[in-house]
Amino acid sequence: MSSSATGANVSDRPISPDTTRVAWVGTGVMGQSMAGHLLAAGYALTVYNRTPSKAEGLVSRGATLAESPRAAAAAADVIFLMVGFPSDVRSTSLDPSTGALAGLAPGGVLVDMTTSDPTLAAEIASAASASGCAAVDAPVSGGDRGARNAALSIFAGGDAGVVARLAPLFKLMGNALYMGGPGAGQRAKLGNQIAIASTMVGLVEGMVYAHKAGLDVAKWLEAISTGAAGSKSLDLYGKRMLERDMAAGFYVRHFVKDLGICVSECQAMGLALPGLALAHQLYVSLLAHGEGGLGTQALILALERLNNTCLDKKPE
Repeated sequence: MSSSATGANVSDRPISPDTTRVAWVGTGVMGQSMAGHLLAAGYALTVYNRTPSKAEGLVSRGATLAESPRAAAAAADVIFLMVGFPSDVRSTSLDPSTGALAGLAPGGVLVDMTTSDPTLAAEIASAASASGCAAVDAPVSGGDRGARNAALSIFAGGDAGVVARLAPLFKLMGNALYMGGPGAGQRAKLGNQIAIASTMVGLVEGMVYAHKAGLDVAKWLEAISTGAAGSKSLDLYGKRMLERDMAAGFYVRHFVKDLGICVSECQAMGLALPGLALAHQLYVSLLAHGEGGLGTQALILALERLNNTCLDKKPE
């Protein structure tokens, strides 16, 4: 079945709490908040998480817990995925025994909001179309704060009509922009990660410089925040780094995964992006120190180690 035919098939009824059942796979740092907005808007919600305790908050608010992605999809018209790695996306969507597409009825829509491989997104879209369903890749940017405040940037790829039909759901989580066909959402997000990676390196290098120069780093951050050096990364992570708050809004291990996909994509394209490669290696060094479970602001630790200094101590 062509993507346009699938789009027509799933566009028969508008999406609303009265007509649409929703499922969510992956209720971690981001997914829990995003799914919570759908629940608060009145949608009937079925959830699955491989660690069921992480879904308890949503279940206590009225969501139904499913025993597999397939079972969750069987109870839904639209199912969202927000998991960790491309291997998780593949198993939760395509596994013939437990995957979501095995349970989704014809006309249903699978929306993968994980940052994943663009070629996998296209593979999932093809498999969904063959089942009379549709699939959209819709990774997000904005971190835990954006998820909590329903202020995420959502990069959507797939059939334009299906993406437009999903607007009532996307609006509950943030702002969705249509980027193109299957895989285009993922490629837009990878570009986003490339931009963020070098921005984070610049931010932490500036902080380490300010510290070694004897400046009050908090005042320095305040001073640059309203000028040309201001950024979302500074707003989100500057204070956290100063307070040594490394709790994950977005895990280092997931950012390493994202940047690794970017590096692989660039290699296939014959594209040299040295800033991306440097940032990737600095974040990999955090993994080597067992810090994959920290937030991306932990990059400050890599630069501190490189320079034998620490921002919470007076510079020598």
